[in-house]
Amino acid sequence: MKLRANIPGLLGALLLGFSMTVLAVDVEPLPTSEMQQRFDDLTHEFRCMQCQNQSIADSAVGLAADLRRDVREQVIAGKSDDEIRASMVARYGNVILFRPPFEKSTAWVWVLPVLLLLVGVFVAFRVVRQRAGMVASDDSVVDQDEIRP
Repeated sequence: MKLRANIPGLLGALLLGFSMTVLAVDVEPLPTSEMQQRFDDLTHEFRCMQCQNQSIADSAVGLAADLRRDVREQVIAGKSDDEIRASMVARYGNVILFRPPFEKSTAWVWVLPVLLLLVGVFVAFRVVRQRAGMVASDDSVVDQDEIRP
């Protein structure tokens, strides 16, 4: 009975949660469709500094809204995509980019996953090879009582 009494509250919380994503949408379009496309592409390239795993286009936090407004102003001012990226990197560092450039300070971002994959393949190969050798050299006798039907 208590669960039925909480259903309207749960539905309200659920609807409120879904409506939070609407906050990330900018309702004011840019003057041209080309500018709008550039704005959309750029805002999907920049990481929200508060959320870390969302782009500023998808984030509903205030900082992301400020960054979207800044990108919008720079697009309207006629700056190129590279100039906008450079201004964001100058302010926040390479961490704002989902795809940071390959530099000395960001090399680990590109090299570490490949190294971990190679180590994983090497370990898996060794384990499989070792276990295959254990089966081939197993000379123990199995009683018929121990075999399950």
